[in-house]
Amino acid sequence: MTQPSTRPTAGQAQGRLPYSSLGTAADHARPCPWHALLSGHGRVEALERYATLVGRILISQIFLISGLQKILDWSGNAELMASRGMFAVPLFLAGAILVEVGGGLSLLLGFRSRLGALLLFLFLIPTTLIFHSFWTEPPDRVQIQSIMFMKNLAIMGGLLLLAGFGAGPLSLDERGRRPA
Repeated sequence: MTQPSTRPTAGQAQGRLPYSSLGTAADHARPCPWHALLSGHGRVEALERYATLVGRILISQIFLISGLQKILDWSGNAELMASRGMFAVPLFLAGAILVEVGGGLSLLLGFRSRLGALLLFLFLIPTTLIFHSFWTEPPDRVQIQSIMFMKNLAIMGGLLLLAGFGAGPLSLDERGRRPA
């Protein structure tokens, strides 16, 4: 019994790994997308094109819904802010609405998305510390506030990625950069 050769054949590119034990990417009519994702030897074009769009939609929705909810329940949100010891509640509530709706739209549309993501990131720092300070909560509320605190940290991580890498190809930011 002979061992299979590890040298590339005529159909294999030098340095490329086979997609499966049944052959190489060149041997398959439809390459395995999991191999492209996991091996680093190729990319799934649809993922590259649409992942940032879907990510922006998912992150923006929490800010858009929260901002609209604040508009619809102004008095309830003002009362919550006052209960947390905030001063100048109408000013900060109006500011929160502007940041959430404006930043959310920025992410959703991919328009000045780096700035929108950075603004939302900075907005979440005091928001998280004031409204999800689990270390000051009674024992029956520690778990839920801890979860909300960690959720905000995860959102902040996503916002930093958007601020650092931009909105992606399906955005108004990129539309203006493409040659005519």
